Amino acid sequence: MSWNLRLFSYKAWIEWLILLVFAFFFMGPLVNLLILAFSGKWQFPAVLPQEWSLSWWDYVLSQNEVIESISLSFGIAAVVTLLSVIVCLPAAYAFARIQFRLSKLFLFSFLLTHAFPKMGLYVSIAVLFFKLNLMNTFLGVVLIHMVNTLMYMTWVPAAAFKSVHHSQEESARDAGAGPFRVFWYITLPMALPGIVVASIFTFLSSLDEAQGTFMVGIPDFRTMPLIMYTIVQNYPTTAGGVFSIILTLPTILLLLAARRFINADVLSSGFTIK
Repeated sequence: MSWNLRLFSYKAWIEWLILLVFAFFFMGPLVNLLILAFSGKWQFPAVLPQEWSLSWWDYVLSQNEVIESISLSFGIAAVVTLLSVIVCLPAAYAFARIQFRLSKLFLFSFLLTHAFPKMGLYVSIAVLFFKLNLMNTFLGVVLIHMVNTLMYMTWVPAAAFKSVHHSQEESARDAGAGPFRVFWYITLPMALPGIVVASIFTFLSSLDEAQGTFMVGIPDFRTMPLIMYTIVQNYPTTAGGVFSIILTLPTILLLLAARRFINADVLSSGFTIK
């Protein structure tokens, strides 16, 4: 009995140790970033800043290019999300409800944009965009962002539509509802959590996209990730910490706002081909 208790105690200590190591590597950089953003003077070997200040926040937010990059990034992300919903949801519904030859192959093809180094893909697309006069245009930036969102807006909603049982839709039709009313009042509300999750990841993916924007949108379209590179290279680390928080904060707020939609079942079902 004592040996079993000792073994249980060892396992508990190991589990806590693993948790602490994970928390240190995951939360440590974020905590350091947060402290750095509000520090006025922080020199080695001090554990905490000798002075606290908001001066770097004032400095970063006073830069016109920073404000422009924030508004541009959110505008592009909103347009990309809206267009992805319009283009991909019908495709997701077709993959979930219509049986046709090579359907799994077509669905699997949406993974290809994430299966290879993106820079090579972006170079090929840039050559095509150059011929179509889409380089350094808003439409070109939106399209290059949508390349990365096709998987989210197809796989996850397709799984969500597939999880809606046909019997529920048939019951509504037996009650006299037409196909459109069945979809609007039965299918869509039940698939909404998966669609919300896909939309959130689409928005965040567009918000963080840098390589495609650099390849297609420079010099006129400088989003937050591109400005981040400039700040890291040309400004003190404190300014980089401030801008990193500005870049990370929307992600945290969106995930917190949508936490009731995001769970393991929704995410795992979105990457399951049946």
